[in-house]
Amino acid sequence: MDDDKMGFGSRMDCCRQFVKYSLIVSNFIIFVGGATLFCLSLWTLVDRNFMNDLLDTNLFSGAVYVLLVTSLTICVLSFVGCVGASKEVKCLLLTYFIIVVLIFVTMFIGGILGFVFRERVQQTMRQKLRSSMSLYGSRRDITESWDQTQERLQCCGVDSWHDWNRLIPESCCQEIFGGQRKECTLLPGVTNLYSQGCLYVTTSFMRDHAAVIGGTAIAVAIIMIFGMIFSCLLFTMIE
Repeated sequence: MDDDKMGFGSRMDCCRQFVKYSLIVSNFIIFVGGATLFCLSLWTLVDRNFMNDLLDTNLFSGAVYVLLVTSLTICVLSFVGCVGASKEVKCLLLTYFIIVVLIFVTMFIGGILGFVFRERVQQTMRQKLRSSMSLYGSRRDITESWDQTQERLQCCGVDSWHDWNRLIPESCCQEIFGGQRKECTLLPGVTNLYSQGCLYVTTSFMRDHAAVIGGTAIAVAIIMIFGMIFSCLLFTMIE
């Protein structure tokens, strides 16, 4: 009987050690994923800065800021999880589990809302872009934003170059080399200006950024599920 108890105790100890180190490894991966998500969010925030004045909305920037805070929280949380696992502190493990669940639910709800409202966001972008066109030439910030957007994304107007109504900016002209551009302001056409509208290109631009960030967030969320499972198991195994 004593041998059976010792054998059972030994197996339980081995299982606890396995769960313990699995939780530590999971949290290390979560930390790397959180740090990657933070860098990608920061890159997105800086990379689309030239469109701020045109869109005149905090929706996209707000979402990125939320991701920045969430990714930092994930990094700190992974450290707490590692300490709780290595020291086998039940209080830290419980705190870790609760916060991970909250972050996971927040990310899940955010993903659903982003999917549901994606069409409305595009319609809002169209309205903001059209309203800003009337301010081109009279407001320096709007003028610079339109020029930078059209030059960088190689687009013209909202849906097409016809939106400019004969007042076509030079930034719509196709670049030849070294900053030199074709003449397109007098006789505009598909051969000398950018034919794609900026709404489509901007949407694709943001979608590409969102796809990279979303893929990373999904990977982190999957690892967080393992973190929740291992932390719960280790919590129950600690006497």
